[in-house]
Amino acid sequence: MSIINSLTKRSTLDAAIKQIGKARKSEAGLAEQLYKGAYQGFAKVISDNLTISQALYYWGFGLLHQAEQQDPEQAIATLEDAVSKFSFCLLIAPHYLGAAIDGGVAYMTLARLSTTEAKPRLYSKAEQFFETAGEIQKGSAAYNLACIYALKGDETACLNALTLARQTGSLPDEPVILQDSDLASIIETDWFKQFIADLHTQPAVAASTKTEAVDIDYEPKMKLKKSEDFDYYSK
Repeated sequence: MSIINSLTKRSTLDAAIKQIGKARKSEAGLAEQLYKGAYQGFAKVISDNLTISQALYYWGFGLLHQAEQQDPEQAIATLEDAVSKFSFCLLIAPHYLGAAIDGGVAYMTLARLSTTEAKPRLYSKAEQFFETAGEIQKGSAAYNLACIYALKGDETACLNALTLARQTGSLPDEPVILQDSDLASIIETDWFKQFIADLHTQPAVAASTKTEAVDIDYEPKMKLKKSEDFDYYSK
């Protein structure tokens, strides 16, 4: 980091800290604006720091997988910690695709471990992360969203998401789809059976636009492949 850049960040940080002080003494409406302005300043100070964003992502990644080996009570605390790391990573690196997808996966796992009453809220949180992933890379979390829509009972949205996943190359192999418990509610529907049948008869992407798929070293739960124009770890 250059001296000028360092001084600029220091100035921005000092200004944000002062805004927090003003916010604490202000009325609700003005305080809200000051707090938001301060947060933007903090985000600007730590933005574009590749080392920090990578550390946060892999910290969350480790927590996500550590939770798989824990009892439910421990796992919930670990997953909540993972979500905080992915959220912070996205704050300083808004285009970090891995953090967006894994944040959604963490919330999906939390929902499975939580009470019936808590599930809708947690699935909605997961949906927000997956939508962010889709904004970063179209279709990157389409299959994950299809699972959420199936759990919500929104069959139209589920089919649309599955179709997008197929078109963008993020659809898992057929055996994985058929064994996915998140899709249990739609497995026997006529439209889903037709979708599966079409996988054998219709090309997903035109030959002129299809890119060569390359396996990525990532956990099977994500059901993703990496193509030449798809950088899973893009920042």
